[in-house]
Amino acid sequence: MTTSEPATVDTALTKLVGERTAKALAGHLDLHTAGDLMYHFPRRYDERGEHTDIRSLDVGEQVTVLAQVQRTAVRPMRQRRGNLLEVTVGDNSGGTLTLTFFGNQAWRERELRPGRWGLFAGKVTEFRGRRQLNGPEYVLLGEGGEGEAAASEEVEEFAGALIPVYPAAAAVPTWVIARCVRVVLDTVTPPDDPLPASLRADRKLVGIGTALREIHRPSSKEELYRARRRLKWDEAFAVQLTLVQRKLRAASWPAKPRPAKAGGLLDAFDARLPYELTPGQRDVGVEIAADLATPHPMHRLLQGEVGSGKTVVALRAMLQVVDAGGQAALLAPTEVLAAQHHRGMLDLLGPLAQAGELGAADDATRVELVTGSLGAAARRRALAEVAQGRAGIVLGTHALLYEGVDFADLGLVVVDEQHRFGVEQRDALRSKADQPPHVLVMTATPIPRTVAMTVYGDLETSTLSQLPQGRSPIASHVVPAAEKPAFLDRAWRRVREEVTAGHQAYVVCPRIGEGPVGEEEPPREDDNGRRPPLAVTEVAPLLAEGPLHGLRIGVLHGRLPADEKDAVMRSFADGDLDVLVATTVVEVGVNVPNATVMIVLDADRFGVSQLHQLRGRVGRGSAPGLCLLVSEAAEGSSARERLDAVASTTDGFKLAELDLEQRREGDVLGATQSGRRSHLRLLSLLRDADLIRDARAEAVVLVDQDPELARHPALAASVAALVDEERAEYLEKG
Repeated sequence: MTTSEPATVDTALTKLVGERTAKALAGHLDLHTAGDLMYHFPRRYDERGEHTDIRSLDVGEQVTVLAQVQRTAVRPMRQRRGNLLEVTVGDNSGGTLTLTFFGNQAWRERELRPGRWGLFAGKVTEFRGRRQLNGPEYVLLGEGGEGEAAASEEVEEFAGALIPVYPAAAAVPTWVIARCVRVVLDTVTPPDDPLPASLRADRKLVGIGTALREIHRPSSKEELYRARRRLKWDEAFAVQLTLVQRKLRAASWPAKPRPAKAGGLLDAFDARLPYELTPGQRDVGVEIAADLATPHPMHRLLQGEVGSGKTVVALRAMLQVVDAGGQAALLAPTEVLAAQHHRGMLDLLGPLAQAGELGAADDATRVELVTGSLGAAARRRALAEVAQGRAGIVLGTHALLYEGVDFADLGLVVVDEQHRFGVEQRDALRSKADQPPHVLVMTATPIPRTVAMTVYGDLETSTLSQLPQGRSPIASHVVPAAEKPAFLDRAWRRVREEVTAGHQAYVVCPRIGEGPVGEEEPPREDDNGRRPPLAVTEVAPLLAEGPLHGLRIGVLHGRLPADEKDAVMRSFADGDLDVLVATTVVEVGVNVPNATVMIVLDADRFGVSQLHQLRGRVGRGSAPGLCLLVSEAAEGSSARERLDAVASTTDGFKLAELDLEQRREGDVLGATQSGRRSHLRLLSLLRDADLIRDARAEAVVLVDQDPELARHPALAASVAALVDEERAEYLEKG
């Protein structure tokens, strides 16, 4: 398992742990080198003699638990020959778990005798109300007090007080990983420390070699804390250095200034607006106008609550660019939203959007919609308008990115609900300009401060916190359908009452229904044995025949043809439908002020931010809104607590903190957006806000002194390893 050459972090695991084990580590965990394994940190640490809280385990979860054998029982199997060994293990909390082993295994009964402690790994299932692991992998820990010789390699891994439990796979349990880690730590020379010595001293950070050893084999809780703090610092510092560098480079890029023009389209638009802008809209408008007038590309994030008026702010920016002779493109995530933006902007602009038509304003432009479902003739006409510059404003979905969509002078790119788009898509649209265009990124998903500082650290941020006049309050309630079915009956009566009063309602389901799986469609079956999520195509006829009989019901989902989707949305907006049964295709941007009630079925299947977005579809007019979150989640479960939290507040920023707390950090900092494995493992945007702030301050100082980190080659290499170029492109967000 050793090699005559000095082992480094780049040494292949095949040279250190053997071909078979290395192949398993590579195939199941994507670990190939000594460095990969050193940065595969424990998920948690158990302490022998202390409980693992077995009671908190969820059915369907892949777990590794530290527990003590309490009793064993052997009984004959009914449906096949042989015996079944049942082993009950528990912890000091009083929780128990049954381990089941099939076949005649007397040796296992002798091995798993009461009093023995071990690590047991498997998938939690439930049988007759008892949680169990079927045929789990396990390793028993030596009990010196019983006079046993703790001689095996496995036991040696867990000789300390703190027992590391690693992210593992069924074929590579945590104790195999621990054994391999010990080999690597004992064999590999620690890497050179990339952090400048002065920074380590100022911030009281331990060396990298010490940190890597202590995080895997901690000598005490204090040393483990110091190791984790150092490695978190490396992650935060790498991200902040990357963002500060990119912000500095972007500031030097050339862009065509698009200054405001007195007496132009923007002034005419402001004069015809049927309402007053909020102070927040005016202030953000001033910031954006100043950015557009500079010879460097704007990179600004505009965040605001659902219904805070971001679209009007974006439209005013687009008109400023058109006034300056350029074009503006808005990229929307769905055809429904792109079409709604198109209708809304035509209504707001009136004659200002009718260039070439009778009755158009003198400075009028054209607003074109480009989507994948356009017919050939309509597409040719729209593309000609765009290519020749007659269309100053272009709205569309990812169809705008395709080859053949050419702009005369693209000056501004607005990305609506940016989290729906990948890096490549945004870059494809930017590449359609001769010089880097100005970029405005919009999101209605409120972003906690630490996320803004970390993930959006190279964008200037504007926030719209006020709602326009006329927006009504929204009441939210959880409807516990399993516990109190009468509450669900009352919810449907409430819908009828709203319709009788002249209003409209949404019913949202998590699934479309039978047929080809689309992007809104989750899997049919649930590994935990739950029924499939409710589907639009199944719920709509049940409502029409049952509690909503006689009402005009429409269906909307992502698999409908584009013209049919548009027709359904128009019918609902025009009041020709009473109830719209839909998927999350209505989550963003859909604006029907007369809709006052929303019922979300299987609400526990949606994320916090999704529920907040969906709720924002009601209460958009003068009448109060009502959102009912229907769920079969049990009282006291984490899913139910999440729904209760959503119902308790309409403050999007509070909910964003909750969402961040409940999501894996990898969703924010991991490789999920880029498709690449990332070494960012430990940093918590919620819990490490102060550390992130300090890392940002140090990064600004260092990049100011050494923009390309030329005087710190080890640090530059470390940053490249932690945040590769593709990862940096994702972090850039623009």
